[in-house]
Amino acid sequence: MSVKPKVWEVVPFLAMVTMEGSTIALTIWAKTVLTNGMSPFVFVVYTHALSSLILFPFSIFFHRNDRTEQPIFTVSLFLRFFLLGLTGITIPQNLAFLGLSHSSPIVVCAMGLTLPAFSFILSLVLRKTEIDWRSSSFQTKVTGAIVCFMGATTVELFKGPLIKHSSSLHVPLLSTNRFLIFSSTPEYWILGGLLLAAANVSVSVWNVLQMETVKQYPQPMKAAAFYSALGTIQSAILSFFVLERKPDAWEVDVNNTEIPLIVLTATFVGLIRSCVHLWCMRMKGPFYVPMFKPFGLLFATTFGVSLPASTLRYGSVIGTAIVAMGYLTMMYGQQNEDEASTKHGTVDKLGETPEEKVPLLQEENV
Repeated sequence: MSVKPKVWEVVPFLAMVTMEGSTIALTIWAKTVLTNGMSPFVFVVYTHALSSLILFPFSIFFHRNDRTEQPIFTVSLFLRFFLLGLTGITIPQNLAFLGLSHSSPIVVCAMGLTLPAFSFILSLVLRKTEIDWRSSSFQTKVTGAIVCFMGATTVELFKGPLIKHSSSLHVPLLSTNRFLIFSSTPEYWILGGLLLAAANVSVSVWNVLQMETVKQYPQPMKAAAFYSALGTIQSAILSFFVLERKPDAWEVDVNNTEIPLIVLTATFVGLIRSCVHLWCMRMKGPFYVPMFKPFGLLFATTFGVSLPASTLRYGSVIGTAIVAMGYLTMMYGQQNEDEASTKHGTVDKLGETPEEKVPLLQEENV
């Protein structure tokens, strides 16, 4: 009788590990497609256009038994969705995939783990978080943020010796398309890291906006569908008229792997991963899903060592390990803070209890 519950307890763990591994696999695939010539801006538009088409019918199905009163769609709410699309898709997604094209999946993972540090700094600037050096949780989060930025700096500036030489280093640049490309020329990693850091700043703003939006529109999947559609429209206009004005760039090679990647990314990011994350958070609590983010570094390092068209350096591995320690330290401090708030029956300045801090769609990058 006790075996079945124990087996069921393993399911969320396996689901989260699978989500992180799949995310890294798609990131490496995206890196390959971008390196072989596809525009990152076009990729963002096509992926989120398909994701929006999937989200709209699914959001209706997801909230079919929701008995909450249907919110009135006002101009103020539309502006919130517009800003969510701008800060959650248009700016960070274009910057993130452009950063990926100049770096590698392991850099994307490392910079992604600095998001709580950026969000913490923004909350201090906006005075959403009080500066209380007597609080152990505040001290822990400050320490974690410092460690995160130290690790990110190490990833960007400290190359170190090669762990593995790429088998494609001596392949001519004009050769045919290569498969499963993991890294770019390291000299461009600083640019890629800065683009990814800028994407994190935008997502930090998005986090603040979405927590306030949930109060006005308590149907997260429908809200995600609305702002995803608006973000897609913004990205399409920006890319077509400014960033990618060449008509040839919008053509998708049917003989290449671009179409399967777009379909899988849209389905996975827009639907599968979001549902799994929501299910795991409801079963295990809001801190269960974020604790699995460092698994992405493990997968990225493993792929970086095993793939033929990759160049992995000790500096990347050491830096990502430091970032992961800082990330887990911040999560530990936040968990202690929320447990203390729950124990004393208080809420934070944003007005949510810890159980209400469930994002619309938590992941901002592939």
